Amino acid sequence: MDNKLGFKPIPAAIAVGLALLIWFVIPVPEGVTPQAWHLLAMFVGVIAAIIGKAMPIGALSMVAVMLVAVTGVTAEKPVDAIKDALSSFASPLIWLIGVSIMISRGILKTGLGARIGYLFISLFGKKTLGIGYSLALSELLLAPVTPSNTARGGGIIHPVMKAIASSYDSDPEKGTQGRIGKYLALVNYHSNPITSAMFITATAPNPLVVDIIAKATHSDIQLSWGTWALAMLLPGLAAMFLMPLVLYFIYPPEIKETPNAAQFAKERLNELGAMNRGEKIMLGIFALLLILWAGLPAMLFGSGWKVDATTTAFIGLSLLLLSGVLSWDDILKEKSAWDTVTWFAALVMMATFLNKLGLIAWFSGVLENSIEHLGLGWVGASALLLLAYMYAHYMFASTTAHITAMLGAFYAAGIALGAPPMLFALLMAAASSIMMTLTHYATGTSPVIFGSGYTTLGEWWKAGFVMSVVNLLVFVVIGGIWWKVLGYW
Repeated sequence: MDNKLGFKPIPAAIAVGLALLIWFVIPVPEGVTPQAWHLLAMFVGVIAAIIGKAMPIGALSMVAVMLVAVTGVTAEKPVDAIKDALSSFASPLIWLIGVSIMISRGILKTGLGARIGYLFISLFGKKTLGIGYSLALSELLLAPVTPSNTARGGGIIHPVMKAIASSYDSDPEKGTQGRIGKYLALVNYHSNPITSAMFITATAPNPLVVDIIAKATHSDIQLSWGTWALAMLLPGLAAMFLMPLVLYFIYPPEIKETPNAAQFAKERLNELGAMNRGEKIMLGIFALLLILWAGLPAMLFGSGWKVDATTTAFIGLSLLLLSGVLSWDDILKEKSAWDTVTWFAALVMMATFLNKLGLIAWFSGVLENSIEHLGLGWVGASALLLLAYMYAHYMFASTTAHITAMLGAFYAAGIALGAPPMLFALLMAAASSIMMTLTHYATGTSPVIFGSGYTTLGEWWKAGFVMSVVNLLVFVVIGGIWWKVLGYW
């Protein structure tokens, strides 16, 4: 029998200590109710535990649900308290991501993802830069239906990238990573944050961003899948175009001509053979999902043909199950999907009630007053908030924890200081993915690729900071102009 504790004592002690400090020691500020302050104490404790990895995030979520229900901070009656604690399990946005992760299992199971990667390399892989763009294009094509950015960048693209690097004897263990592997590994990684910013369904925390923005604007801004995709299309493509070039300049590969790579990819495609039944069905469902998420039936035939984004995801999953491409056992084994539904529901619930109890409004007011005294105007104020929000990610090992902890208050403060709501919403949404570039622990994909050993820690952080600046400038300048053309602000 395993006698180990279910938590790490030191991170757990720190998390509990922070929660107790806020609950019992720090006085409740004027304008904040005791219930809101106590919920904040639990919320800070949970976020600290997530950052410190005191327990798996799903397990922590169960503890969070229990605490909210037991303490009754949201309702006096126990029956109402547990209803509040479980309320977010009915959120369509949470199930959109959970079901989409289940769908992405089909891309891995059928081998369609690897085929797409090798296909692009066979077409554009005669130069190292061309291989870089091939990896980026593969990422982009898979992003709309792969909400696990870790599965996409680390599970699908990374093995393809390693195979190409190995074919040129570029191996960290041999000290030859500079030949081609270092450059390709960085392109492999830095494609991930950009594609994550381009679609609601490209990374799990994006629906959380949608939910927080909707609550902050009293549902005046509800970003649909199509609105988000259209808004991020031009700046996203521009960032994807620049990224391989910037990394090529920072860390130029020793091998620049790669005529054998295209042949290698063609050989791999020959080994895979013709598309099998599963791949064809997966590709068809892939196309159907994009059509429905983009709202094309409603555009062509009227609003009566509109299909909700979460309903679309359930259509895709149902078709995969009915066709036999995925089995129910495949779905049950997709732990990341069930884990995501669990921790999303807990964190969204806590963030929702922090907002309902007035804590977010109070904190955003504190931010607003602090920045207002600087006399920066809305442009300077929103820029300061955006930069503080994004670069705070150096302190976070979870984008979800970061977004849950900071986005609501920072966004509300920006709006109060005069920033156009839609413009600031899109910038904060983009920053919520761009911040993944910064460190080797920024998101689940980073330790997978960094752990392969192609770069040093210093090289990774340097590339991360440079790309964060480049990406942010692209989304601010090109994005700002594009959104103005679209009439979003």
